[in-house]
Amino acid sequence: MPATPLPTHLNLWQQTLNWQPTPDQQALFQKLYEQILDGNTRLNLTRITEPEEFWEKHLWDSVSGLAPWLTDEPDDADAENSEIEDTDEAETESEEEQKEEPIRIVDIGTGGGFPGLPAAIALAPITGPIDLTLVDSTRKKIFFLQELCQQLQLKSFGINANCLAIRAETLGQQVAHRETYDLALVRAVGSTLTCAEYVLPLLQIDGQAVLFRGQWSTHETEALLPVLDLLGGELTDLKSWETPITKSVRHCLFIHKVAPTPGNLPRAVGIPSKTPLT
Repeated sequence: MPATPLPTHLNLWQQTLNWQPTPDQQALFQKLYEQILDGNTRLNLTRITEPEEFWEKHLWDSVSGLAPWLTDEPDDADAENSEIEDTDEAETESEEEQKEEPIRIVDIGTGGGFPGLPAAIALAPITGPIDLTLVDSTRKKIFFLQELCQQLQLKSFGINANCLAIRAETLGQQVAHRETYDLALVRAVGSTLTCAEYVLPLLQIDGQAVLFRGQWSTHETEALLPVLDLLGGELTDLKSWETPITKSVRHCLFIHKVAPTPGNLPRAVGIPSKTPLT
């Protein structure tokens, strides 16, 4: 039996995030929903299966943390400069190559592909090509995600997805991944101190991390700041909002990578969660 269509809620997208999906993006969200429901019959991917709840708690929630990038527009000077034709062919080719360089995004503890998949689907028309790495320690979930990404035909949308069954601590010490990502996402996989140790080693200098949280307190901010300093990051913004339907509280922490992470971090598997940095 076909899955119930997801609500479009274009007005809610626009009112809350100043953005709304295109018809192609809506179609991808619908296909993602259908594949998650199918996979849920074999794996414990999510308890959130009703269309309205899925829209709010998986799609909207995942995309909400990308709000600062969804409405980015060039300033007047950039717009004016973009209209000036460059007669230097070599320089033009160099600029075109730079524009085509994929944005590298990593999603730690992705589970059923959240927030990474909805985030990449939302960003791709804005950023251009995306190299998306979905990371989870459960091998069965990664096998499912590999099939899911093929079913979604993400490459035709400019998204090259790589699904890895690996611990974040191990990934952060691998040369191919350490300090190579532009954007790191992590949602509900441990304390904020633990999540920071997972993602900061993966970011290149000037990279950004988005930590998705529910409740948040001033005490947690005070505990986080010295840990970010140790890891080479700084907290640039802390946004609070309510989900548009159930009015649940959400917080997103935006972290900027400003210095290299010490080589001994992240620590060995299990230690960041058992003994968070202070």
